[in-house]
Amino acid sequence: MDKLNLIDGVILSPLKIIENPLGNIYHGMKSSDSGYSGFNEAYFSTINYNQVKPWKKHLKMTLNLIVPVGEIRFVLYDERENSKSYKNFLDVTLSKKNYQRLTIPPNVWVCFKGIGKEINLLLNLANLNHDPNEIVRDNMNAFKFNWSS
Repeated sequence: MDKLNLIDGVILSPLKIIENPLGNIYHGMKSSDSGYSGFNEAYFSTINYNQVKPWKKHLKMTLNLIVPVGEIRFVLYDERENSKSYKNFLDVTLSKKNYQRLTIPPNVWVCFKGIGKEINLLLNLANLNHDPNEIVRDNMNAFKFNWSS
């Protein structure tokens, strides 16, 4: 794991990659897995090398993020005043070398950066359909985090 301050409700789940000479199998999620809270939508997103997608938080949706291709650095921030991890950051990079599922509960901020020089592919297995009314967005300077560390 990377620089880690635990955030209440966030789960990092190691995933299996089954090597096969005809093509590998990358596990994602089963209904019996920790962090599973139902399923309504799966989508892929890419982020270019050295680009950062600014802070956002979902008010209702639980995210289950997996990076099967490339390398993406995620930074989470807990602004929930009633949380045991209030004002903590979580900094973790996911890739084939660190193949895990990052489960983010509602109301936790997330921002991410493309680290891989080729394609950086993110899969989100969400418990709700996309709804722009349940997302709060903020700019890169919303929280004091040093991206160069």
